Amino acid sequence: MHRSAIQIARPLERLAVSGSHLPLPSSTPLRGPTQSVSYHPLATTSSPPSVSGARHYDDYLNLLRSIVSRKALESGKQLHARLVLSGLGHDTILATKLVNLYSVCDQLSYAHRLFDRIPKNNVFLWNVLIRAYAWNGPHEVALSLYYQMLGCGLVPDNFTFPFVLKACSALSALESGREIHDLVVRNRWESDVFVGAALIDMYAKCGCVDDARGVFDRMPNRDVVLWNSMIAAYAQNGHPAEALLLCRDMVARGFVPTLATLVTVISASADSAALPRGREIHGLSWRHGFSAQDKVKTALVDMYAKSGCVKVARVLFEQLVEKRIVSWNSMICGYGMHGHAEDALALFDQMREEGQVPPDHITFVGALSACNHGGLVEEGRSFFDSMVNNYGIPPRVQHYTCMIDLLGHSGRLDEAYNLIQEMTMEPDSGVWGALLNACKIHRNVELGELALQKLIELEPDDAGNYVLLSNIYAQAGKWEEAAQVRKLMTDRGLKKSIACSWIEVKNQIHAFLVGDLSHPSSEEIYAELERLEGLMAEAGYVPDTMPVFHDVGDDEKRNMVRSHSERLAIAFGLISTPPGTRLMVTKNLRVCEDCHAAIKFISKIVGREIIIRDVNRYHHFKDGECSCRDYW
Repeated sequence: MHRSAIQIARPLERLAVSGSHLPLPSSTPLRGPTQSVSYHPLATTSSPPSVSGARHYDDYLNLLRSIVSRKALESGKQLHARLVLSGLGHDTILATKLVNLYSVCDQLSYAHRLFDRIPKNNVFLWNVLIRAYAWNGPHEVALSLYYQMLGCGLVPDNFTFPFVLKACSALSALESGREIHDLVVRNRWESDVFVGAALIDMYAKCGCVDDARGVFDRMPNRDVVLWNSMIAAYAQNGHPAEALLLCRDMVARGFVPTLATLVTVISASADSAALPRGREIHGLSWRHGFSAQDKVKTALVDMYAKSGCVKVARVLFEQLVEKRIVSWNSMICGYGMHGHAEDALALFDQMREEGQVPPDHITFVGALSACNHGGLVEEGRSFFDSMVNNYGIPPRVQHYTCMIDLLGHSGRLDEAYNLIQEMTMEPDSGVWGALLNACKIHRNVELGELALQKLIELEPDDAGNYVLLSNIYAQAGKWEEAAQVRKLMTDRGLKKSIACSWIEVKNQIHAFLVGDLSHPSSEEIYAELERLEGLMAEAGYVPDTMPVFHDVGDDEKRNMVRSHSERLAIAFGLISTPPGTRLMVTKNLRVCEDCHAAIKFISKIVGREIIIRDVNRYHHFKDGECSCRDYW
């Protein structure tokens, strides 16, 4: 036996010679180095096995198959030692199964060392190790093994490609993925559903949705896995409408949605706060018998919470058979983002009292966010301290961002800045952005300048940061400084993000820009705004032109404010839906102070609930009040 083989098996050898309880083939002689014999035609021996030897070889093979299927690692190690002592340690067939055993048992160091010492003339052996690294990492090794395999002159098969493409997905290695795709086409494996699903996933993870759809459209035969892959590709890349349309197409073609299908499209609806789509999928899941599935219900809890239906979310939450950490987090975060701080904290207390599921770092993000949106400074401090001292959860940048936003929002700018100085990691743009926003609220020019300088270092091309400081200068009446900041933006080729609002009516999304006249119903929209403004004035509304940070006259400022995108979207919703219908508008920027005041008046005048989801939070307007209590 070669010295290298002894070195690999030395710790295993002891098990064999010390008397193993592993059942072995009867009358099997132990063979030393000079008696090394392989009992298989593919082994490296010039002599064919005897009838008895072949029988024993088959016994070893069957025993290994059983060990691999049961993932019996210790038994496998014992048998490996016995095979080494019997001279079969480097037999290609048996060693390949051992490599497979070590791989599935997450013992990659053993697997790779054995792999390096045996003949590599079969694709299955390479597939075993590539699969192990593709699933467990390092993913770079899986890719390296693939290229080594090509260098050995072996041709990948329909098992190799999905494994190595999974590694490309994890690495977002688009260039390598395209090279592999080319070889897939040349070897005529593109029509294989598993290869196709892997290609779709790879392109999706690299953000190339059109390429993924191209693969999907070229597949002659599609199974539910392939449909799920393409639906997930749309959902992961911010195309919830396309994900839902594809799901509809899938069902129309006779495919039965799986648990993965439903969870994916529900999550897509949640991320876009698309309540009508989410309700449609909710009904679909019930019709296909998934009403008792906790995973579907948990996804629905998240969807309804993010869409503003926290009462429906809570009903589904209470119906869960097993409340896992993701369920608690969805409900707590849902309450927090909608400004229901008391409900969020009460649920956190319930979770803690029941004691079955300990809170994790996401739970505390939800609790701190609830404190932030509710202006609960002392409660926020308590949660932050409890997270560290009672639960041993080290603060992450999200926790610091919540605390800095909470302190800064409440006017404690010095404390917020001191907390940044105490952070255990480098502050990111979210941290400095929270401080800059607080400086805008409380008109702190000096600290705002410092925050912007840090933001420019981190995000030199983000125009929003410059706009915030320009607005701080404008609030302080420093028009010259504000103009200098805007000139700096121009010099650097930066443009302010254009405010845009969306509303969904009858399954169609309508988008509006400030002062928009492009909508087919523009005349009716502006007529409705005119009508509302008269009623608002009678109710005591006075326009607040402070949010217009331009050195222009008051009349012009009033005209600029009255045609903000969220007002256009609301007016369109009012003329396009029956009385009493709840409206939900999404905006890409923060809602301004005057629009916030105006929408409170509108909600009371028209007797409707109006939800605005801006870049920071949700605002629920009803009966002249907002859920944020004017704290945002």
